Order: sequence, then C-alpha cells, then structure tokens
Amino acid sequence: MNIFGIGLPELGLIFVIALLVFGPKKLPEVGRSLGKALRGFQEASKEFETELKREAQNLEKSVQIKAELEESKTPESSSSSEKAS
Repeated sequence: MNIFGIGLPELGLIFVIALLVFGPKKLPEVGRSLGKALRGFQEASKEFETELKREAQNLEKSVQIKAELEESKTPESSSSSEKAS
C-alpha cells in the first residue's frame, strides 16, 4: 500500500501522532472533518478539470470555425482578382 508516497509504517506513525495530539475522543471527529475536506477537494478538482476540458473544446471549435471562415474568404478574393485580370 502506497498512497502519496506514504507507506504503511509512515501511515501508522501519522496515526499515532494524531492520536497523541487530538486524543481518542476527538480523533473520530477530526477524521470526519478531514474526510469531508478531502471529498470537497476532490469534487472541486473534478469540477475544475471538467470546466477546463469544456473550455478547451470550445476554444478548439472557435479556432476551427475561424479557420473555416478564413478559408471561405480566400477563394472569393482570388476569384475576384482573376476576374479583374
């Protein structure tokens, strides 16, 4: 088991230190608060990632539409210059 580069011995040490700092009565409450905070962070991270992907797709569509507009303008100007000759 290796989460965030923390193995089982390190995790046990962190638990023992938390137990000493917060005490056995307060530890479940601290654990719940930490769990809620981590869940909120994960949800915010997923939301940010989703929004970033959506904006990237919108930007890609916008660039594609702009390129198509430029492409459609180019043949018209070359055909009008051919008519002038």
